[in-house]
Amino acid sequence: MKIIKTSATLLCLAIGTLTFAQGRVLSKDEAIELALRNNFDIKVARNEVKIADNNQGVLNSGYLPSITATAGADYNRDDSTIEFPGQLNEDGSPRPDQDLYKAEAQRYSSALNVNYTLFDGLGRFYNYKRLKEQYQLSELQARETIENTLLQLFSVYFEVARLTENKNVLQEALEISMQRITRAEYAFEYGQNTKLDILNAQVDVTNDSINLLNTQQQLRNAKRDLNVVLNRNLDASFEVDTLITFIPKLRLEELIAQAELNNVAVLQSERSLAINEYDIKVNKSGYLPTVGLTGTYGWNLNQSAPSAFFPGTNNETWNFGLGASLTWNIFDGGGTTVRVKNSRIAYENQELLKEQVKLQVDRDIRNALDIYENRLNIYRIQEQNVITNQNNFERSREQFQLGRITSIEFRQAQINLLNAQTNKNLAKYDAKLAELQLLQLTGQLLNIEL
Repeated sequence: MKIIKTSATLLCLAIGTLTFAQGRVLSKDEAIELALRNNFDIKVARNEVKIADNNQGVLNSGYLPSITATAGADYNRDDSTIEFPGQLNEDGSPRPDQDLYKAEAQRYSSALNVNYTLFDGLGRFYNYKRLKEQYQLSELQARETIENTLLQLFSVYFEVARLTENKNVLQEALEISMQRITRAEYAFEYGQNTKLDILNAQVDVTNDSINLLNTQQQLRNAKRDLNVVLNRNLDASFEVDTLITFIPKLRLEELIAQAELNNVAVLQSERSLAINEYDIKVNKSGYLPTVGLTGTYGWNLNQSAPSAFFPGTNNETWNFGLGASLTWNIFDGGGTTVRVKNSRIAYENQELLKEQVKLQVDRDIRNALDIYENRLNIYRIQEQNVITNQNNFERSREQFQLGRITSIEFRQAQINLLNAQTNKNLAKYDAKLAELQLLQLTGQLLNIEL
């Protein structure tokens, strides 16, 4: 009875108390939707796109005029005494001093100034085109972030799925080991075996319980990792979809054939090349003149204080003016020439980088396809291996129940089946992840039903 109680305790620990709450199934589509809506990296990438969108707008183009308004006010107050030394009145008396107290003067002004660059050597035109290309590049960079995040998402999602299936396999193995204890105890009571068989079964139950507990812990950690990617409550309970389907070979070949047109790294190199081309044209604009227009509309009011000789005056003025200017920097010390030469060199470098990216992408696709096909073949082999070991285990169980093989031989058949099942789970998700990595290289990761 003591042996039975010990075994029951192990079973409760492995299956009961440490089995976390089951939640609803989190499908792959739901996981993608949550990641696209909540993931921090994706949010930052989308904000970068918004900044690039603002930069490419007409308000940042230089095509609009600048309008400034100015206003001013001045106030002066003078207290003065004017003396007339040696001057006499008509009656011959000395001319008295004249005091001016609180002689106030005020000046008010306001103006509206308009400046517009009519022509700047086409610099702003090409800069505007450059900003458009920069916006498209930022969209591609955001797409790359999304693709990398989805790969990270499915790497964790498939790890949760693998550990879920391993947990089920280990639970089944533990239940079989528990049944062995019961059988060994009854056989011992009837004198059909020794206590050694019971002890062996206990050891196997202990090992199976520990393996199950460790897998449960790994599963809980993996679920928290997935919740971090989805940016939601770390304690959110859920299950995952363990069904895996693979893309047909013909469809995959079509996607690979179009990879150069869709790969995000190749597209980014093309946009960068276009930006460098506009840089050359922007720098060349320094060779041409700049033509500008100006306009002014203003109002002035002067209120002068009376003096000893003149009365005070009020002078109000309205003015309107138009002007045009032409500036041509005929020689700037060679700065424009250096900038044009450097931008051309940068363009040549970008062309080389584009060719390098194409070559690397072609290599990466070939490697990824080779890895995918190899892992897919391994998965097919592991599937057959599970069937073989399942048949071997069933026959071993029959022979064990008939007493024709030992518990050690039966345990070895059980371990072989357990290893085959966990290896198949690993091979299945490795193959699917390799397929997703191949899809990313073809530029179709966001367009395929998973």
